[in-house]
Amino acid sequence: MADEQGLDLVKISPNAKPPVCKIIDYSKYKYEQARKEKEARKKQKTVDTKEIRFSPNIDTNDLNTKINQARKFLSKGDKVKVNLRFRGRELAHVDATKHILDEFAEALSDCAQVDKPAKFEGRSMIMILSQK
Repeated sequence: MADEQGLDLVKISPNAKPPVCKIIDYSKYKYEQARKEKEARKKQKTVDTKEIRFSPNIDTNDLNTKINQARKFLSKGDKVKVNLRFRGRELAHVDATKHILDEFAEALSDCAQVDKPAKFEGRSMIMILSQK
């Protein structure tokens, strides 16, 4: 019947008893599937990760500027990676500077949640925030 109509015979579910087949134009079907996938990709929102860096001896006004920057990134739907980097003798006072990241997270608690809590990696302490 498929040959008479100039179409293709396609197995829909070959494991069923009896197997289910359909008579369709296979090239048209493939084209429609590709178009649907392309349309779905167009509507998809990618989440970027923005990074904010500062050092342990940051002043309160500079910290407030970084908080406002993070708030702007979060409002756009991006994740924020907060990087507190240590250099030289600053590495000796790592435990005394964890409160900076805690203050940062507390200031953004109204619009952000902590995905990854503050963790020491190499010469920096990293925390990841995302939008609530």
